[in-house]
Amino acid sequence: MKKIFLYSLMFSVVLSSCRKDDPVATYQEPADIATQNYYDDEAAKKFLTDNYLDSQGNIKAFDPNDPSDDNNTPLSAMNPQTNPATGVIYIVRNNAQPNPGTVIGNTDVIRIMNKGLGYIAMSVDGVIKYSSPNAFVNTIQGTGVPQVDPQYYYVKNAVMAASGKPRSYYEMAGFQEGIRKFLAFNIPDSDNYNLQGVIIVPSRAAFGRNEHYPYLNVSWRNRSFVFNFQVYKTTARTPDQE
Repeated sequence: MKKIFLYSLMFSVVLSSCRKDDPVATYQEPADIATQNYYDDEAAKKFLTDNYLDSQGNIKAFDPNDPSDDNNTPLSAMNPQTNPATGVIYIVRNNAQPNPGTVIGNTDVIRIMNKGLGYIAMSVDGVIKYSSPNAFVNTIQGTGVPQVDPQYYYVKNAVMAASGKPRSYYEMAGFQEGIRKFLAFNIPDSDNYNLQGVIIVPSRAAFGRNEHYPYLNVSWRNRSFVFNFQVYKTTARTPDQE
C-alpha cells in the first residue's frame, strides 16, 4: 500500500510539474472588433521590437540568453511605415532593393519568394503579443523556388465564377497594399534569395471575421499575418491568365 501511495504521489507531482508548462491563456474572440484591432496593433509593435533581420533578410527573434545577437537592429528601428487607415506595416530593407526595379501592377502575375505566418494577437500573462503561429506560405524553407501567381494576391475570374464567391473571399487586401510599396526584381527562379522586406497585415486588413478561402484547410479568422519576401519578377497579366 505504501508503494502504491508513493507512486501515486510521484505521478501527481510529475503531472503538476507538466501543467506548469502548459499555456496559461487561451484565445477568446472579443465581442468588440475594436478590441481585436487594438490587440493586433499592440502585438505588431511588440513583434517589431522583439525581432531583427539576418544577413539574408530573414526575420529572427532576439534570444535573451544569447548576447551574440544584441547588436542587431530591431525591426522597430528599421523605419517601419504604418498606414493609419488599415494598420498595414511595411519595412523596406536597405541595400536589398532592385535598381532599377519594376512597379507591381494591381493584376500582375508575380513570382515571389515568401514566408508568411498567421498569428492570433492576444493578451498572455498581461502582455499583448502574437501567439499560435500558423504557416500560411513558405517557399524559402519549402520548395526553394518562388511561388507563381498566388491566389491571395490575385484570384482568376474563372475561379470566382466557378465558386460564386467574390474577390475578397480569396484575396488579402493588406498584402496587396503592402507588396505594392515595393519594386520587383527581374531575376531567374534559380537565383538565391536576398529578402527585400517585411509586411505586417492586421486581421482587419486580412480576412478579419469574414468568410474566406480556407488556405491549407485552416481558418484564418482574426489572424494577423507577417510576410518576409522577395519579388523575383512581375509581369502584366495576359487575357488567358485572367
